[in-house]
Amino acid sequence: MNLHKQTIDDITLKGQRVIIRADFNVPLDDALQITDDTRIRGTLPTINRAVDEGAKVILCSHLGRPKSKPDPKYSLAPVAKRLQRLLGKEVVFAPDCIGPGVEALVAKMKPGDVLLLENLRFHAGEEKNDDQFAKALASLGDVYINDAFGAAHRAHASIVGITKFIKTAAAGYLLKKEIEYLEGAVENPVRPFVAILGGAKVSGKIGVIENLGKRVDKVIIGGGMAFTFIKAMGYEIGNSLVENDMLDFARGIQDHAFSRGVKFYLPVDCVVAAGREPGAETKIVPIQEIPKDWYALDIGPASVKLFSEAVQNAKTILWNGPMGVFEVDAFARGTLAVAHAVANAYALTIVGGGDTALAVHRAGETDSMSFISTGGGAALELLEGKQLPGLTALPERAD
Repeated sequence: MNLHKQTIDDITLKGQRVIIRADFNVPLDDALQITDDTRIRGTLPTINRAVDEGAKVILCSHLGRPKSKPDPKYSLAPVAKRLQRLLGKEVVFAPDCIGPGVEALVAKMKPGDVLLLENLRFHAGEEKNDDQFAKALASLGDVYINDAFGAAHRAHASIVGITKFIKTAAAGYLLKKEIEYLEGAVENPVRPFVAILGGAKVSGKIGVIENLGKRVDKVIIGGGMAFTFIKAMGYEIGNSLVENDMLDFARGIQDHAFSRGVKFYLPVDCVVAAGREPGAETKIVPIQEIPKDWYALDIGPASVKLFSEAVQNAKTILWNGPMGVFEVDAFARGTLAVAHAVANAYALTIVGGGDTALAVHRAGETDSMSFISTGGGAALELLEGKQLPGLTALPERAD
């Protein structure tokens, strides 16, 4: 259990140089404008706490996948601008994340000042978890706070290595909340506990299906991965997405669910298209009638009704993965309808980050969910019951 880690509430911040590892890996458009600042807003409680306590706040993050060298396309400059607006105070932007120039900026800081370092991944040492890079980063501060849940599953220098060179380390509010919701729900759910799993591939969710299968009362499967299960039952699925090497696994999971008394739901109808290009002919068919060369790209209205009724009496709902190719309007209805059904249930509703969070946002239901995770990969690994390197590196609370 990670619920006993030292948190920001357990340590003194006043007058300290506090390095906060945030996850500012936000989407940018071609003009380098931020299109969604959810991740930035998520770290504000931690930043504000440090500022209010009179700490010198040094923020660091990665953005995108630059090739271990500076690339203006992946600069955190737009983040500095947005942070300044959200915090209502000056945010100084450093041209690098280590080195004499940055050290000089830190030396000038006064209590309550905020400094944002340039993209950590402009240095190869970050992703290699290199000791020298971690040490150089650690030398800028007295206290380290990890609030980057979205990167907690990566053993990188700013997540793991840095904790070896700084004496005080703790989890920020966002990280703490993620653990409480994601681990808490799985370890000790209020029942009935329903998991809705979607997305393209079964293989990407094997661990989640296995771990949750032991704990849930109902499993609802949608998205591309449903067709591996449907093919495993012997039905024609046309040109729909399928993982042929996963058919036995899919059969096994279903048998396992039945033997434990877990209710297992698959789509009963789907929206099929003659091709994948926009404007291709579409129709709604029962699962048993998918035409030979067609593609199933969303769940149909009967499946929406079935799934919506299945979540109605739930007390805890965990949703990870869309129900279809929701980026295309013609195939977004199933996902949006499930978002409304989950939002309307009288349950603790937890949405696993990434595409699912985007779908909930599109459905206009963001405020109706109890908790939306900021981490795609990290959320999945936690739901699989894996230890996250970023959490393992933090000290236990001394109680």
